[in-house]
Amino acid sequence: MSDPFAAAPSPSPSPAVAPASGPTREATVRVAAVAKTYYRDQQPIPVLENIDLTIQSGEFVALMGPSGSGKTTLLNLVAGIDRPSSGSVVVAGNDLHGMSERQLAAFRSRHVGFIFQFYNLIPVLTAFENVELPLLLTSLSKAERRKHVATALEVVGLSDRRDHYPRQLSGGQEQRVAIARAVVTDPTVLLADEPTGDLDKRSEEEVLVLLRRLNQEFAKTILMVTHDPKAAASAGRTVRIEKGALVAAPKDGQA
Repeated sequence: MSDPFAAAPSPSPSPAVAPASGPTREATVRVAAVAKTYYRDQQPIPVLENIDLTIQSGEFVALMGPSGSGKTTLLNLVAGIDRPSSGSVVVAGNDLHGMSERQLAAFRSRHVGFIFQFYNLIPVLTAFENVELPLLLTSLSKAERRKHVATALEVVGLSDRRDHYPRQLSGGQEQRVAIARAVVTDPTVLLADEPTGDLDKRSEEEVLVLLRRLNQEFAKTILMVTHDPKAAASAGRTVRIEKGALVAAPKDGQA
């Protein structure tokens, strides 16, 4: 994925990871008749075909499928990092079609939190400074930024590691710092690309528990790409993609 923090200044975010105020039925993500084709030496390579997907506010959806099935491509379309060849993508009431790159950057800054498989922390910055990065693009004062970062680190259980550098943290702790960075602006949707793929079993469970908490306690809308049936079981709904098309969800936890 491209750098999600290369965004234009956005309005001041709400307090980091604000508690849920009650369930709503508004669709946060609506993908309609989306297709995506890449070209190699003028040869078309279809990646997605006629994708329809609606994610309601407060849903936790797992997107499963084999490598090369189009999972990350779909995630990138929802994030406004890539554009569909046809069809429409609407996120948080924003129709991404026709937006300029600057408008898309501002959209991502305000509405999207990213969680990556390999954390993407800056090695020369502390945990606190890594979490603060997206807030530097907002109009928040230094004191307000510090309050937001402290809240996010508290939510992920790493207040006592705020001054540690990534090399001083375990893999699970690094991913929790990355999750704190993703939620610190209180985004509308969290997009997680294989967030447990590089973790041991204990750290994997800690991250899944945290994602469930963000969804259930803070009503965060989450779309998570995963190969792991155990990770998918943490979600409220599983959607499966094969050869660029959505198919029936797996049964009985089967991949």
